[in-house]
Amino acid sequence: MNRAFLVPFVLHFGLIAAIYAWLLLARSAAVKRGDSTVGDFHHASGDPPSAAPIARNLSNQFELPTVAWFCAAVLVALGAVGMADVVAAWAFFVGRVLHTAVQTLTANVPLRALVFTINALGVFWLAGHLAWLVLAGTI
Repeated sequence: MNRAFLVPFVLHFGLIAAIYAWLLLARSAAVKRGDSTVGDFHHASGDPPSAAPIARNLSNQFELPTVAWFCAAVLVALGAVGMADVVAAWAFFVGRVLHTAVQTLTANVPLRALVFTINALGVFWLAGHLAWLVLAGTI
């Protein structure tokens, strides 16, 4: 069961790598077009409009997902991964992919909030399961 549980987290790492590559290409294109200079990227707000959503999404990959990664590591270490955790892990990953697509390819904030909910529910399940194990004293 651990393999089925860990695959979405490994894929999330792949998503992060792809976003890094996409951001590099977007920034390089902006410099080549003259929309930005290399020095513009010294500041978080220095991205041109074509790269800003990608940069923001990359930052998002290190916010709520860190909770998911922590919970995943502890649940695996405890040998406490269940089928509901596997489903939650996949919801987390699918939600991250959808959130990335909506945030970087559209300006539809209500839809972005909706797809964020998919990923958040997966993370909340994992955190809740871990909290239950700790607070119930079963570990």
